[in-house]
Amino acid sequence: MTKRIDALDVLRGVAIMGTLGTNIWIFTDPGGPANFLGSDPNVAETFLRFLSNGKFLGLLTLLFGVGLELQYRSAVRRGLTWPGRYLWRAALLFAEGALHYILIFEFDVLMGYAITSMLVAYLIGRSDRAIRAWMITAGTLHVFLVSVLTAALLFGGGGIAGTATTLYSQGSWPEQVAARLRDLPVYRSELIFIIPMGIVLFLAGARLLRAGVFEERGARLRGRLVVAGLGVAAPLNLVTSFAGPAWFAVDRYILPPLVALGLLGLVTSIVLGLRGAPGVARTALGRVGRTALSCYVLQNLVASALCYGWGLGLAARLDWLRPWWVPVAWAGICLLFMILASLWLRRHERGPLELAWQWAYQAPWRKRATSPVA
Repeated sequence: MTKRIDALDVLRGVAIMGTLGTNIWIFTDPGGPANFLGSDPNVAETFLRFLSNGKFLGLLTLLFGVGLELQYRSAVRRGLTWPGRYLWRAALLFAEGALHYILIFEFDVLMGYAITSMLVAYLIGRSDRAIRAWMITAGTLHVFLVSVLTAALLFGGGGIAGTATTLYSQGSWPEQVAARLRDLPVYRSELIFIIPMGIVLFLAGARLLRAGVFEERGARLRGRLVVAGLGVAAPLNLVTSFAGPAWFAVDRYILPPLVALGLLGLVTSIVLGLRGAPGVARTALGRVGRTALSCYVLQNLVASALCYGWGLGLAARLDWLRPWWVPVAWAGICLLFMILASLWLRRHERGPLELAWQWAYQAPWRKRATSPVA
């Protein structure tokens, strides 16, 4: 498959905006990320968090699996060894995620995707039977881990204890960097915890691509995904959102990935059903999707500058307007990177970080190709 899949760009754009919809609640908590994890929001904030929590992480993870399948097909078509160069690609993603974590955001997902992609790269070319067995095994492990954590929260105190700090409302950027390095085991624990879920969703994305979910022939499959994800999982997810902090893991790691499947089916059906020239919304989302890595890092950088004490400090200043000012901040940041993505793509084929990443990816083979022959 060499033709660009338009629905993928739109889905990536939706996933990037939705990921900020989850992260914005962390940035706008004046007590910092640790306090956010243990917070007990009111009804309005609980509902607003429900709209994005875990769902777009799941969607983005599915799309990484689709991308891995496309990379595998490209390698096979060109006669390249697999996973071969892909491992270098994953290593670069890990390095980029590490810098993103240290310099900008505690809950970076790129490092986790890099580790998961290295594992799944060795599975992607195996038979459907083998892939199904790996999905069942990883899925069972994931459900077991979530069940253990949920039982511990239910019978051990009812939730995750929050720890408020003035580091984010009053501290400097170097102090926050030092705290991320010091607390690395705490903040990176999620990365290890969700690897089984990542394996399942990566492989699910690859299998959905093979099943034709992005083609006209996949209409029936997309319909099933919408019913299961939005008709069944979403209402259950709403219940767990209000069930209390002890259900945190189920509310984020079990039901939202199922909702993500429904979102994938719905958005893809809408894109395939549109006729004529793309409208403003589809064009803007597609451009964000084409610059997804740049927009992901930019949104977290801008949110930090707006909310933290070393920037405008809006998290503390506007806490009295919570939760209502938070969706406004989300919309403003989204509008900003949609405009910037559109302006950038007028002159370039890829986003700025994508261009830098592509240069680094090609560097070892570029040097080898230009080395003089003895």
